[in-house]
Amino acid sequence: MNKLIWLLKWLLKAAIFFTLFAFALNNQQDTTVHFFFGNQWQAPQVLVVLTAFAAGVAVGVVGMVPWWWRQRRLASAPAPAAPTWTATTSPAPLGPSVAAPATAPAYADGI
Repeated sequence: MNKLIWLLKWLLKAAIFFTLFAFALNNQQDTTVHFFFGNQWQAPQVLVVLTAFAAGVAVGVVGMVPWWWRQRRLASAPAPAAPTWTATTSPAPLGPSVAAPATAPAYADGI
C-alpha cells in the first residue's frame, strides 16, 4: 500500500511538471513589459510570468518577516510567573457575572 501511495505521489509530481513544461513551451513569444519613463523590457512570456510570480513570493515573505520575528520573540520569552497568594493577600473577589469554578461531580461514571 505504501508503494502505491509513493507511486501516485510521483505520478502527480510528474503530471504537474509536464503541465508546467508544456505551459512554458506554449508561451515562447516575446513580450514587452512597459515600465515608467519609457523604459521597457522584452523577454519570453514565460520568463515574464515567472518573474512576476517570484516578485509576488518575495513581497509576501518580506511582509511576513515582522510577524515571524514577533512570534519568535514571544515564543522565546519566559512565561510570566503566576501570582502566588499568601494568607495576608487574597485574590480579588469574584463579581456577580463571574461564576466560581466548577467542581468534579461526586460520582464517577467512567467517561
